[in-house]
Amino acid sequence: MEILKKAMEGIGVLDEVSMKRAQERLDSLTKPRGSLGVLEELAVKVAGIKKDVFPRINNKVVVVMAGDHGVVEEGVSAFPQEVTPQMILNFLSGGAAINVLSRHEGAKIVCVDVGTAADINHPALLVKKVKKGTDNMTKGPAMSREEAIKAIEVGIETAWEVIDKGAELIATGDMGIGNTTPSSAILAVYADEPIENLVGRGTGVDDERLLKKINAVKKAIKVNKPDPGDPVDVLSKVGGLEIGAIAGCIIGAASRRVPVIIDGFISTAGALIASKIEPKTVYFMIPSHVSQEPGHKVMLKLLGLEPMLHMNMRLGEGTGAVLAMNLVDAALKIIKEMATFEEAGVSKEL
Repeated sequence: MEILKKAMEGIGVLDEVSMKRAQERLDSLTKPRGSLGVLEELAVKVAGIKKDVFPRINNKVVVVMAGDHGVVEEGVSAFPQEVTPQMILNFLSGGAAINVLSRHEGAKIVCVDVGTAADINHPALLVKKVKKGTDNMTKGPAMSREEAIKAIEVGIETAWEVIDKGAELIATGDMGIGNTTPSSAILAVYADEPIENLVGRGTGVDDERLLKKINAVKKAIKVNKPDPGDPVDVLSKVGGLEIGAIAGCIIGAASRRVPVIIDGFISTAGALIASKIEPKTVYFMIPSHVSQEPGHKVMLKLLGLEPMLHMNMRLGEGTGAVLAMNLVDAALKIIKEMATFEEAGVSKEL
């Protein structure tokens, strides 16, 4: 708990002076005011995070948190749990979608085993296992409160480690068969909507499995009665180890004033938990895309975040977040490299 407390104490707010100067700079550039839309908003936000009108972001890292879920016993996934370690090894050998997109963007991947059911041996894997997968949340809590806190602190420590090694921009990623079910359950605790509207097909389950997912979420909430006023209670009862670690990664990055690009449904579930633990973490979140999961739009709305990309993606891994890194680069280049009206000798008057 001390690591979490220390991180929370370090989380501040956006620097208003830098944001004002950034906006003034953008308004002086050779374009109509506000004509670059979200790119301008992004430049101002990063300036506020970094306390610098011209921040440099050279080192980018995708942190992929991995964990397994006992709720797969309920038949909620189209894939067996054995796929989790197989995909982790795929990440580590460079063959997954996140590897391709990260190479394209020039980002490093850090893969962390927070709670897989299998023992995975690979020199590039960070093994910080809290336990071998969560318990079946339809029968009781997914994990203990102590385990939930430990998962969060794994995320905080991982964020600090990659930042200490030079990371200036972090993207969240996930791997864990069955993890859309606990993500849906977390959302159901906070959203004022029928559970049927919040649970999607995840990896592409058929109607029968979708019904099993919906029933699993309903049963988990009924059995565990998670307290929405206590986000650690919610995480421990109906969450996932990698979801907790993602929340911690966001908290850790925010405590060091490093922007975090949030990926899809699972990452945003982690972001939601982080925001409930410390609302100021939202200042440091950059939303990337909206996934095909129906609950993702609801999650983003709860966070007050507007996604930049609409790509009909539902893969996870951090793929949408990595694509958005290019937009961060573009926004920072606009504010730094574009000429002002005065520099270009262009009249501002009609």
